[in-house]
Amino acid sequence: MARSDFRFFTTTRVRYAEIDGQKVVFNSRYLEYFDIGVTEYWRATGVHALYPDHEGPEFHVARSEINYRAPILFDEEIDICVRAQRVGRTSLVLAFEIHGAGRDDLRADGVLIDVHVAEAQGAPTAVPDSLVTLFEQFEGRALRG
Repeated sequence: MARSDFRFFTTTRVRYAEIDGQKVVFNSRYLEYFDIGVTEYWRATGVHALYPDHEGPEFHVARSEINYRAPILFDEEIDICVRAQRVGRTSLVLAFEIHGAGRDDLRADGVLIDVHVAEAQGAPTAVPDSLVTLFEQFEGRALRG
């Protein structure tokens, strides 16, 4: 996917605790970057405003996929690009790319597949229409399907 396909990104700096013995970002940290991206994406789309008491939708990660393209180094600023790719009946697919800040130099990409659950039962349940509408308005395109 082209970086221009992402309407949202957030920037962060690589901390010393995130690198390994080879002085590059340790592989498990990429999921943490995706998590930072999800949090900021939800804030940008208005999910936090829709559910101000944090009693909103509950998603659990069902699958994650990461493709490592080029190293990310200590103290480097990176852009975490996030996009809602598709919304199913009970799932949300989020696409990610990580680039050097302000650059189009793909370092990693991947997806998270989240399942919406009714926490009391712990079973998958339909993604709320209000949430789908919020994401579709933010992305400027239909996501169901």
